[in-house]
Amino acid sequence: MLEDIGMMRMLPNMIVINPGDAEEARKAVEAAALHTGPVYLRFGRAPTPVFTTPGTPFSVGKALMVWDSKAPVVAILSTGALTHEALLAAHVLATENIETAVLHCPTIKLLDTDAVLGVCRRAGRVLTLEEHQIAGGFGSAVAELLSERHPVSLKRLGINDQFGQSGEPCELLTHYGLDAVHIIAAAKSLLV
Repeated sequence: MLEDIGMMRMLPNMIVINPGDAEEARKAVEAAALHTGPVYLRFGRAPTPVFTTPGTPFSVGKALMVWDSKAPVVAILSTGALTHEALLAAHVLATENIETAVLHCPTIKLLDTDAVLGVCRRAGRVLTLEEHQIAGGFGSAVAELLSERHPVSLKRLGINDQFGQSGEPCELLTHYGLDAVHIIAAAKSLLV
């Protein structure tokens, strides 16, 4: 479903978690079981690369810096499995001397406002990534926060007001412009 984050974000007191990989999903399920109140856990169907470890911290409402240059010029904020694509893009951008920071946000509601604001202040340009409609989803949550607390240049990558398609996951990422190649191009477009 490409609209679920937006729908669940609107429900009062709902926690919305979108784990990045199987290891983080395990931790998110445990955290949800211990949480008092409603929690929505979002999982994809396809297997995804694992980029966290059993020792990687996970807490509801906390983001995780997974790539950090000394002086990032673009902050890439991602949620769910797209964080792996963000890491691939950051690696390529680094070879081109474009410094980035990749902040993985598994909890969309309660968004880690301190981490988001901190990396956005450092970079000054923000790119959000999500496998969801750009309206109402993770990018919207970030845009709402930044518009009120720290306006910066922002580009949101996601599904742009279209119905979902069926296909292989890697084909769909390319079709919707959410693979590393498109992330690299979007990051560069913020520098113009």
